[in-house]
Formats: sequence, structure tokens, C-alpha cells
Amino acid sequence: MKITIVCVGKMKETYYRDAVEEYRKRLGRYCTLEIIEVADESTPEDASPGEKERILRKEGTRILERLREGAFVCTLEIGGRKFSSEGLAQWMRQLTVRGTSHITFVIGGSLGLHASVRDRADLALSFSDMTFPHQLMRVILCEQVYRAFRIINNEPYHK
Repeated sequence: MKITIVCVGKMKETYYRDAVEEYRKRLGRYCTLEIIEVADESTPEDASPGEKERILRKEGTRILERLREGAFVCTLEIGGRKFSSEGLAQWMRQLTVRGTSHITFVIGGSLGLHASVRDRADLALSFSDMTFPHQLMRVILCEQVYRAFRIINNEPYHK
């Protein structure tokens, strides 16, 4: 299985990078993890709706350019489908059974995702109704994918 995370912006904080690297190591026995960072656009505090749309479109174009043909694309969105950890594991297992070997998760920037990216998604996934910093969301996503693989393989993991 190949897991790709396409995300807007760079990881700035060392502690987030360290956490993602720890999960990358752990995931190595279950999948190949690729993280693709696309450039984010600077957003002024008083950005107009038109300026926000322009920013989202630019970031969206960069994201779409990095999506691979044949990958199952899952966007992370507040309004998306919610799973328990067990449910996420079951969903991933079902994708594999149906022949999917590549899942791409997409994490937007501070303004979210452009409609063109949301339209390209095979599934919109929500981890919570709360908003998380996109850097922290990478850590949470990696941890939940790791937990899902542990569940799929009937291996113990802290509940």
C-alpha cells in the first residue's frame, strides 16, 4: 500500500516534524509514506473574498498537479465523513480488498481547499468539527493511519 499526503505549506516547528518522522518510521512496515508539500500563498488579514478565492485557486492548482492517476483521493474537510479509528481501519481494508493500492490524503492551507480539489476527491474525511492547524493535522493523520494499520493487522495499540 502507498499512502501519500499532499499538504499546503511547510512544516515549520521541529516538534511536528519529529512526530511525523516517528510515524513515518512506524508506518514503514505497513506502507510506503510519501509527503508532498506544495507552496502556500500569503494571506493578508483583511483579504477580500476575491483575494481569498485567488489564493485558494492557486493552492488548488498546485495540489491537483501532484495528484497521481489511479490514487484514491481523500480530502480532509470539517464537513466530511467521520469515522472512528476502527471505522477508518475498516474503510482502508475495504479499499484494499477492492484493489486500491494508493491512497492520497489532501490537507489544505489556512483557507481550506479550493472547490476544484474538493470536486476531485473520492471522499471528504473529517477528523472533527474543530479546526486544527494544518501542521498538527499531519501528525494526527499519520497517527490515525498508523493506528488503522495496527487494527487491520490485529496488533495491539493503546485505546
